[in-house]
Order: sequence, then structure tokens, then C-alpha cells
Amino acid sequence: MTLRVASGSRPLFRDILRSIPAVILGTLLNILDGISYGMIIFPAAGVFSGLGGVGVSMFFVTAIFTQLIYSAGASGFAGANGSMMIEVVPFFHLIANQIAEEMGEENPHAVLATTMVAFAFSSILTGATFFLLGALRLGSLIGFFPRHILVGCIGGVGVFLVITGLTVSTRISDDEFTLSLETFKFFVLNLHNLVMWLPAFLLAVLLRVITHKWEHQLIFPIYFCIIPAIFYVVIAAAHIDLGTLREAGWLFDMGSSREPWYHFYKLFDFGATDWPAFWATMPTQFALLFFNILHPPLNVPALAVSLNHDVDTDKELVAHGYSNLLAGLIGTVPNYLVYVNTLLFYRVGGDTRVAGFMLAGATTILLLAGTGPIAYIPVMVVGALIFVLGIDLVKEALWDTRHRVSTSEYITIASIMICMTVWDFVTGVLFGIVVSCIFFVVQSSQRRSIRALHTGDSVMSTVRRPGAHRAYLRDVSKQTTIVRLQGFMFFGTITHVEEAIRALLDEHSWRRNPIRFLVLDLALVAGVDMSAAEAFVRVQRLLAGKKVVLVLCGFSVDSPVGRALGNVGLLETDGVELFETFSDAVEWTENTYLRAWFRAQKAETLPVALPGRQDDVIPFPGSIVDSPRRAALIDAGWRTIARDHSPPSPQDAPEPFNTLVRAFSSYEPIDRDTYAPLIPYLKRMSVPEGTILWKQGDVPDGLYIVESGILRATYTFADPTPPMVESMVPGTIAGELSALSGLERNATCVVERAAVVWKLSLEDLAKLEDDHPELARAFTRLVLKVAKLDYDILITALATRQ
Repeated sequence: MTLRVASGSRPLFRDILRSIPAVILGTLLNILDGISYGMIIFPAAGVFSGLGGVGVSMFFVTAIFTQLIYSAGASGFAGANGSMMIEVVPFFHLIANQIAEEMGEENPHAVLATTMVAFAFSSILTGATFFLLGALRLGSLIGFFPRHILVGCIGGVGVFLVITGLTVSTRISDDEFTLSLETFKFFVLNLHNLVMWLPAFLLAVLLRVITHKWEHQLIFPIYFCIIPAIFYVVIAAAHIDLGTLREAGWLFDMGSSREPWYHFYKLFDFGATDWPAFWATMPTQFALLFFNILHPPLNVPALAVSLNHDVDTDKELVAHGYSNLLAGLIGTVPNYLVYVNTLLFYRVGGDTRVAGFMLAGATTILLLAGTGPIAYIPVMVVGALIFVLGIDLVKEALWDTRHRVSTSEYITIASIMICMTVWDFVTGVLFGIVVSCIFFVVQSSQRRSIRALHTGDSVMSTVRRPGAHRAYLRDVSKQTTIVRLQGFMFFGTITHVEEAIRALLDEHSWRRNPIRFLVLDLALVAGVDMSAAEAFVRVQRLLAGKKVVLVLCGFSVDSPVGRALGNVGLLETDGVELFETFSDAVEWTENTYLRAWFRAQKAETLPVALPGRQDDVIPFPGSIVDSPRRAALIDAGWRTIARDHSPPSPQDAPEPFNTLVRAFSSYEPIDRDTYAPLIPYLKRMSVPEGTILWKQGDVPDGLYIVESGILRATYTFADPTPPMVESMVPGTIAGELSALSGLERNATCVVERAAVVWKLSLEDLAKLEDDHPELARAFTRLVLKVAKLDYDILITALATRQ
């Protein structure tokens, strides 16, 4: 048993030894962050003066508990480093000053009690939000928030930190800093003040010059350990008294430096808390919350990429929820996973949970040591730390983005920074959101919402029709205009669509190309707002005045687009047709053209079968009579369909010769005597509705010529490509290419409406080639001509489907 325990303790012991460098580095980073950012949690004037040590204690407490929660397994990063959210400092100053202004400074105890409750509440609010986002798996949604707004806010924090560096170095309060000529004189023309802040600023610049030339994770902590060492060497050599330095502002004057770390709990007093003043801080609290929740969903994936480590963002948000809820309940400030500290921690061996627990222990020792040592830290060290981060954040916002964002985004970033500096952070955040919305509307309205605009003769339906019908439809489909839309239709984008449609109806365009159908394809439209929906109603009224049918497609009635258009009554309007797919819409317009021709010929019954929706009523029948559109339709019909549908004569041959004429006469003359030897090789088949003639992948057994009824072929592709449906009407051929090539079937063919077909089996085709080789070659050439046109149309439909 003893041996097993000793053996099992070896990996743990090795982890402890291997983690020591990382723990030392992490502890140094916590010290630097604690004394630089913990010191400025509270404003440095009025009732809040002398609370730098309290802020440091609160910093370490939240860092310790965050570290324990992450290391215990809440985070997917074994070596995650948790610490206070340093970006909350400007908002904390707003909250504290707002409470002091609301309550007055006559009762400092009540002001501090209310401020402590407000700080703790911000942690609870942040934690609850993180927990809900993670538990509901909504973390990815935050990633869609405009990045440039966050960058502008970060830049605003950077400016605030630079200003804070100036005020900390010169020992003045934030309220005394104003953007004025007097302030400039105070910092630049006053030699004493210039000497107080300039060394810290130059030290920050020197550090960035060094790190620009040499990159190493230990440069930063070593640099800030050397500065106080040199400071005290110079002081010792000059025999300068520390008290004198403290009075001159070179060292911190910690009035409460003898207080223990838990002194900040004495500031809590729920009885003295001014609740109206507390609730008055809610706008700032929510602005702080808004800023807080943007960081982890962006930092976590970035850290995962840097460490080549796969993590669940939602799990990390839940971990942030636990750590912030606990921080609020124990009365301290918000926290998060620190990207830079964690990355450095990993690089020096801190990639285990043991290292995380060791870091929490080392930070606890710092906490228990109290805030007394802070009185011996040179002010220039803290000032330089604050300047470094401020300069980095300003550089990240203004310099690093200069070639990475658009002009409008860069203007937004700079505007947010200016608003945050001139007014306050809440105003800056709100201003950034408003400006982004304005730019979004302007940019979106400039995007092309019309992705294609063409006439119907360029895109035909996937219905195999006799050649004469195809020729007729290709001619008359010029009266169909197709407009394919994309994106979100709102007041900014619909204007261009409405103008384009009005242009189709103006006198000049109408004389050149009058239209009968306007097909609007909304398959790639994400949504329609009320303004756009009402614009479609206006468009429909214009079309109705010209007796043009509005054909909508690409959505269903219960889809978001369908509901938006239904809410304004568009879908129930006369002269509006709706189809779920573009192919169905085009097929319906083609069928309507065919019906119109046969009705114009006084045909009581249609001599052809038409697939799709069966409508007996032609919309706007008046447009078929006495109009240029009717003249074009009649003229095209006489030049095409009339050749195959003249009144029957006694000399007409029986089937299947009439079917052969309908199928092939558009390509070359079909002489009865020439093709008479083919008739015995064709077998007549009557097939009921629902019969499967063949399945995709089957071995071919022959080709079929449709005499009556309708066949439907379904082409199935690999996911995620949706299937393609093709209909075959009387006078067309089915299964010809696979039969002639001997390759497997490329579609599944089903009888959609009871049909009569003439089958030429592969065996009979082989006999025809042996018995009548010239006729077989001529027939094969005809079949290939038909197949070429059919597959050209099918390929066009596939290419233009989206």
C-alpha cells in the first residue's frame, strides 16, 4: 500500500515541480495587475480617497475564487488564469461618482456602503447573465455583435487608462481632469507635475520599444521588477527620506495600510445603504453588463486557437457565471478568464490544474500579507503599468485597425472613443450602437437586393414538352419577367426593387417588351419588414393596372416571409399567385401560355396534358384579347403549335405514328413511309398512376415515348443538394440516354398521371439495328437531338436554381 501511494504521488510531485516557473510568473502578473488596477477601482478623491488598499484586496479576493473555480474543472482550460475584469474600472468610477452625487458626501459611511453593494451587484448581474447564456447555449450569438463597436469601447477604456495614469501619477482626482487649456498647462507647463508623470509614461513607451524588438513572456514582469529596484538604489545612494518622497507623491500614502485584507467587508452596511441611489445606477450597470458579456465569447475562441485546444464556449460561459455569482455573493468585483495571462502561464509550463491551484495558493499568500507593502511601491511603477495598458488599448483600437476595417467602421471606432472621453462610457456605448445601426442601414441599402433580372425565355421549367410547344413557349415567355431577390427586404433595400419594377412598366419599356407575368423569386430572402411588405402591395397595384400577374415563389405561407406578406393582405389579392419553388412558378406560367393559345383557338378541351397545378381560369383574361401581348401570343402559336395540332384528316395514321410526329417533327420531317418499319419494334404499354417504371441506379431496359398521361422523374443528388424533379408530357421521350449508352438510370421515374407509352426495349433496338441499320441510325440521331435540348434545359434549371 505504501509503495502504491508513493508511486501514485510521483506524477503529482512532478506536476508541482514543473509548475513552479508558471506559478512564479502568474504571481508576478497578479501583483502587477493588483497594484495597477486594484488601486484604481475606486475614484481617488472625496469620500473614496485612501481606498487603494481596499481595491487591491477586492482584486485579490475575486482573483483567488475565480482561480479556484476554473482549476476545479469549471473551465476547459486546465491552466486557466482568472482575474478581475480591468475594463470595469471606468464604469465603477461612474457608479461611485453617481452615488456620491446622488447622496451627497455628508454621510461617507452610507455612500461607501451603497457603492460596495452596487459593485457586488454588478458581479451578480454579470454572473447570472453568463450562466443563462451558457446554460441556454447562446454563447455563439454574442459573437455576431459588431466587433468594431467593441473595439471602439476598448479604445475608450484605453483613453481612460491613459488619463488615469496621469491622475495617479500627479495624485489628483478624476473629477479634476477636464479637456481644457488649464488642464494642459497643469500637466505640461507645470514642471513639478511634468516630472511626476513623464517618467512613468516614458517607462511605458520604453517597454513597448523593447517588446517590439524582442518578444519574450518574461520581459514584462522582469521589467517592472527592475524599476523599483533601481528606484531604491538611487534613493539609497542619494540618502533621501521615504517620508519626504511620500509627501512629494513619489510613494503611495496608504492611510489604511495597517488594516487587514478583510477590511473592505466593514464598508458593507445594508442598513445604511441608500436604495434609491443604488437603483439610480441601473443604466450604468446595464452598460457595464453589456460591455462585460462581450469579452469571454471573443477571448475564449481566440485562446483556444492560440493553444490549439478545443473547448466549449458555452461551458466557459457557465464557468464565468459561477465565478461572478460567487464574487458578487462574497462582496467583490466581476472577473473573467484573462487571455494574455493564461497564454503566458501555459507557455512556461502551467498547463495543469495543479498549477492553477498553486497559483490560487500563492495569490492567497499575497492577500494575507495585507496592503501595507503597497506603501513602498513607487507611484511611477503603477503609473507605467496603467500607461502600458492604456497605450496598448488605444493602439489596438486606432492603429491596428487602420487597414483592417472599412472607413465607416473606423469612423465609428473613433467616434465611440471621443464620446467616451468627452462625455461618459454609457453615452459612448449607446452612441456606438446608434452609429452602427445607421451605417448598417446605409450599407445594406447600397447592396444589390436584386441578384438577377431576366426574361422567361432564358430559364424554362423542367417539363419535357414536345418540340413545337418548346418553341412556342420560348417565344412567348419573353412576356415573363423574372426578378430574383436576396438578403433582407427592409425600407433600405426595397426602394431599389420597387424602382426596378416601375422601370419595367414605364411607357418606353412597355412598348419595347410588354409583360404578362412578373415572377418574384424570394428563395434567398431572409425576411421582409412591414415597409417592404407594403411596398410589394404598391407594386401589385401597379401590375394590376397593366393586367400583369404577380407570381411569388421561394417561400411558404407559414414561413417568416409568407407571414409578413400575408399580414398586409398581399397573398389573398386577385392577380397574385404563390408557389413554393421557382420551378413550379415557371411551369405554371408556361401552362397558362399553352391554355391561352388553345382557348384562343376555341378548343373546348385541351389536346395536351399539362402537369402541375390545374387552373381552369386564366388570370386577367382581358389581357389575352386585343393587345400587343395577344398578338405576339397568337403569332407564336401559329408558327409553332399549329403545325402539330391542325384538325385531323381521314388520312391520319393510327398510333404510334402520331406520337412520333409530335415528338420529332420539330427537328426534321417525319415521313410515314420512312418510319413505318419502326412501328413493329415499339410495344404499347398502359401504366396506371403510381407505377414505378424504373429506379435510380437500375440497369436500363429501353426508352419510352409518351402518348398520353404524365411521367415524373426525380434526380437525387448527394447531400445537401436537393433533388430535381422533371415531368414528361405526351409527345416526349423518357429514359433515352441511359438506354442508348447502356449506363445505369440516373433518376427514378414514376407515373404521375395514368399514361400510355410506347416502349423500345434494348433487345428490339438491337434487332432494329440489325434489320434496318439506316433507320436505326436516323432514329438514334433524332433521339439524341431531343435529349440534347432536354438536358440543356435541365442543366440550366440546375445552374439557376439558387
